[in-house]
Amino acid sequence: MQNQDITRAHQDYLKTIYLLQSRGETANNSAIAQTLGVSPASATNMVKRLAEAGLIAYAPYQGVDLTPEGLRIALKVVRRHRLVELLLHEILEMPWDLVHSEAERIEHAVSDEVEDAIARKLGNPSVDPHGDPIPSKDGTLAVRAAERPLSELLTGETASVARVLSQDGDRLRYLGSMGLYPGTQVTVLEQSPFDGPLVIEVNGQQRILAYAMARSVGVSSSQ
Repeated sequence: MQNQDITRAHQDYLKTIYLLQSRGETANNSAIAQTLGVSPASATNMVKRLAEAGLIAYAPYQGVDLTPEGLRIALKVVRRHRLVELLLHEILEMPWDLVHSEAERIEHAVSDEVEDAIARKLGNPSVDPHGDPIPSKDGTLAVRAAERPLSELLTGETASVARVLSQDGDRLRYLGSMGLYPGTQVTVLEQSPFDGPLVIEVNGQQRILAYAMARSVGVSSSQ
C-alpha cells in the first residue's frame, strides 16, 4: 500500500492497535471496536483490509500485530498527535483535559513540515502533557524509568508522577484538581484494604483517591 492510499481510518486503526499493545492489552477486534466506538463487524472488515495491505498480521479470533510498516505509520500518527497536544497545552495554554480530543481532529492534517516546525518550537520534547512518550522522528522512543501504578505504592512510600493513563476529560480534570500532574511528587499515607481508597499527600496537602483512579496514575521512584 502506497502512502497516498493510507486513509485517516487506516491511521486511526493502526494507532489504536499500537496504543492497546503499548498498555499491555490484547489488540483483538473487540478491543479495537470498543476503543474506536465502531461495531465489531466494522472493526473486523477493516482489520482484514489492513492485513491484506500488509500493515498487520491477523488470524481470526486472535489478536493482531503490527507489521514493521504498520508500526512505522502508527508511530508517525502517535508522534503528531502528542506533539499537537503539547503545542495546544504549552503554547496555546489549553487545559490538559481538552487537548486530546482536539489533537484527534488535527493530527491527520499535519504535514511533515508542520510536524518538524512544532517539534522545533517545543524543543524536540520527549513526553506530552499527560506524560506519554513522544516517538522521535525516526520512530524510536526514549528509555524511561520503570513505572508502576500509584495504587501499588506502599504506605509511606514517595514517588514521582510519570504519566496519567487516561484521556477522559472528567478524570483528567479530577486528577488535575488534586495536583497529580507529571513530575509531581506523591506520598501514600494510608491504604484501605480490599482495593479501598488511598490517602495521599500532594504538594503538602492530604487527598483521598479512589483505588481505581490510583491505578491510572503511573509513577516512578523518587531519587
